[in-house]
Parts: sequence; C-alpha cells; structure tokens
Amino acid sequence: MTATLNLWKCKLGELPESLWQRTELQVLILADNELTHLSSRIGQLRQVHTLDLGHNKLASIPDELTELPLTEYLYLHDNQLEELPRSLGRLTGLRYLNVGENRFTGLPEAIGALTGLVELRAQHNDLAALPDTIGRLPMLRELWLRGNALTYLPESTAALTELRHLDLRENALKELPEPLAGLPLLRHLDLRSNHLRKLPDWLAELPSLEKLDLRWNDIEPRPGLLDLLEQRGCVVLT
Repeated sequence: MTATLNLWKCKLGELPESLWQRTELQVLILADNELTHLSSRIGQLRQVHTLDLGHNKLASIPDELTELPLTEYLYLHDNQLEELPRSLGRLTGLRYLNVGENRFTGLPEAIGALTGLVELRAQHNDLAALPDTIGRLPMLRELWLRGNALTYLPESTAALTELRHLDLRENALKELPEPLAGLPLLRHLDLRSNHLRKLPDWLAELPSLEKLDLRWNDIEPRPGLLDLLEQRGCVVLT
C-alpha cells in the first residue's frame, strides 16, 4: 500500500517539523498552502516518488529536492519560480513535470537529462525559447507551451519522435516551426492565437495528424492543403 500524506489546501503557511520524520512517505501533497519556503530537509524523504507543490508562493526550490526518487509526478505549477535547481538533471526517471504558471524566461539545459519524461507542461510563463536539449527526451509524448513568447522551436525538436500532443497556443510564432515536419506520431497540434500567415506544404505530410487548430491567426487561404488534410480525416479548425 502506498504511503500517502495529503495536506492539500490546509493553509499551513509553513511546513511542520514533524513532516521530516515521515521517511516512509511515497506520495506527498502540499498544494495550495501559501508556502513561501521549502526546507532543504525535503531531501530526507528518500521514498517520495510523487510530490505536489502546486498553487503556493515558492520563489525557489532547494537542490535537495532532486535527491528524492521522483519517478512519477512533480507539480511545481502556479508558484513564483524564476529558475529550477541546477541539480534538476538527477531526476532521470521522472515521468511528469508541471512548471506552468511561474516566472520562467527560459528552461535549463538540464531539462534534457530527464529522459524518462512522458509529459512536460510549461504553460503561462515568459519563455522566449526552449533549450536545444529538449530533443534529448526520447519518451516525451505531450508538450504544453501555451501562453509564452516563443517565436521558434529549436532544431532538436525534430528528435521528439514519440511526441503526440503539442500545444503552442498564445505564442508569437510567425511561421510553422520546420522541426515539426518529421514528427511521425504527432496527432494534435494547437496553434491558436499566434501570428501565422502561411502554411507549409509539409504539413499535409505529417502521417499521424488528427487535429490541427489554426484559429485566431491571419493565415492566407490554402484550400488545397487544408482540403487534403480533411480528406485524410484530420479535423482542421480555422
């Protein structure tokens, strides 16, 4: 049986000292507690594989957090973070990372060491670019980047051959990123509310595309291209 402690929305303000004695814990939920500080003693909880620190007021995360055997979920969304620990790359077995709704202007190169990631959420920050190491995530299936300031994707994005879902809503893209052309399993591509004007021919060659959302752009009509996608069964929203 999984050892779980759920302190969600308890208005703690700060964590009790007794928590650091709970070394049997595997799932720890500390969301929505108005936390402004996380003690380095978090590293003592050496069995925690799932940690939820979302909806707090944390401005930093101690390096010791990455000493946890996090293999399932790490929720850091809706805080006041501007950077992630330098030791982030230790979390090679982590499957799900949510750093959305913070104050990041960039993600660290160490993100590429998280080779177990299946889903990465970094929505509603101020990301102007992604690190080149994003292409080192061989298992990544979902990438959520809504509400940033992206104008391009790095060439290494082409290596995300397991990617199924890509959310690029509300960015600053003026053209469809070329690295997407070779993604064999991409099914859902959301491009709402960018600055797109043209669509490339290779879009029709994405073999697995099932849904393409182009609403709230200023795209020049390409009826032949869009008709071809629809004939293949792709839902195209313009």
